Amino acid sequence: MRTVLIANPKGGSGKTTLATNLAGYFATRGRRVVLADLDRQQSSLGWLQRRPYKLPLIQGVDGRKHREPDPGAEWTILDSPAALHGDKLAEAIKLADWVLVPMQPSAFDIGATREFLDALREEKAVRKERVAVGLVGMRVDARTHSAATLNQFLSTSGFAVPTSLRDAQVYALAAEQGASLFDIRPSLVARDLQQWAPLLHWLTSTGKHAQ
Repeated sequence: MRTVLIANPKGGSGKTTLATNLAGYFATRGRRVVLADLDRQQSSLGWLQRRPYKLPLIQGVDGRKHREPDPGAEWTILDSPAALHGDKLAEAIKLADWVLVPMQPSAFDIGATREFLDALREEKAVRKERVAVGLVGMRVDARTHSAATLNQFLSTSGFAVPTSLRDAQVYALAAEQGASLFDIRPSLVARDLQQWAPLLHWLTSTGKHAQ
């Protein structure tokens, strides 16, 4: 079983967008996927409730109540709440093989994420490289000054930066329908699929489960 923790203490950083689309990808690949929602708002589980039955199955779990991993799952995606820190952060990291940290290009997001990355570096599993950490830019417009500032921060973070994802309306439209980017006709989202490719390659080529 492979487990990916999506975490950033900053609200609105893109955790649920990253978690649901990642779950959608592995489901379309025929994998048994569990999407565990650790947030009291339960946004990921709400997305699953809207998901049409004809799309590839994703099992939803209230991660606040069920912390034990499903031994039958091939991939488990953990969508964590804002303000995850301290003992709760350590507990979540113990479950994970990878930690993905989504962040948007703003001074507020960079400031909050800088402190979070400092906390991650202190976690034993991260120091011992038992857990791989990757940063993902979210809603990035490459033409803007804020994007350049974000790229500078990412490049000096000391962690892997598998990809950055653009600010595209297709994510919001898919979320409304309980769908992921990977449930949409590829020709309609070709540019976005190209941005996802390096992240998916990183997940399957790093860590103890590298394929």
